[in-house]
Amino acid sequence: MQASDQLGEGPVWAAREGRLYWFDIKGLRLSWYEPSTDARGSFALPVRASAAAPRAKGGLLLATEKGLAVCDPHAGTLAIVQPYDLGPGFRTNDGKIDPQGRFWWSTMDDDGGKRPGAVFRTGPDMKTVRVLTGIHIPNTISVSADGRTLYMADSKLQTLFAHDVDRLDQVREFAHTRGEAGSPDGSAIDAEGYLWNAQWGAWRIVRYAPDGRIDRIVRVPVEQPTSCAFGGPDLSTLYVTSAWDELFPQQRAEQPLAGGLFAFEPGVTGMPLPEFAG
Repeated sequence: MQASDQLGEGPVWAAREGRLYWFDIKGLRLSWYEPSTDARGSFALPVRASAAAPRAKGGLLLATEKGLAVCDPHAGTLAIVQPYDLGPGFRTNDGKIDPQGRFWWSTMDDDGGKRPGAVFRTGPDMKTVRVLTGIHIPNTISVSADGRTLYMADSKLQTLFAHDVDRLDQVREFAHTRGEAGSPDGSAIDAEGYLWNAQWGAWRIVRYAPDGRIDRIVRVPVEQPTSCAFGGPDLSTLYVTSAWDELFPQQRAEQPLAGGLFAFEPGVTGMPLPEFAG
């Protein structure tokens, strides 16, 4: 689908609404798509936002550069409910709810991650804690179905890590793209426990087995896929966001679909995720 996002990010499926939501971080836009009706739309945001979780009370919880916000996409309203000062030049990046209903989200230096960012975790009681630091470009931030493993990428290091959720300092290298053109970006976990990872600069989505080996590579028609999420009534469609940010004019001309939203049927379904109770 043509979206023309400068920096598309944060796709999330809202099951009750039958909608996929996603962001253009640098375009300050929240977009949506309803596959059952082919309806689509977007509205301008007053702040940069990058990740969301559907709320049990309705609407979305958003990670924004000003803190956590509650958004009513139907009314086009946004209210900061937990302000945060991320520091000059920092913004939010990736984020996702986990099987226990906690919202994980990250921050990064908007200047290519030169200064390290952090990962935060917000519980249904809205208590937020900083859980990881020293990560330059935190991405993926996906928890396994059993709730025991946090997968996280530092795109600057071209590496995916697996953390013990209960002891986050217990970490191992899960996979990497060092020596290759691309870097791990956003991810989604399927019902079989495999991790689907969008790889910025590599024109591809990679499916990793739980042991870190490459199971499948799906080529996409854009150089910079940014993230992915399972959606549709049976979670059988993988939606992929992308970006034209940082492309030279000639590259953009050669990639007319850059910044678009893509979808394909991977043959497996996604892992259902709960709504945020807060």
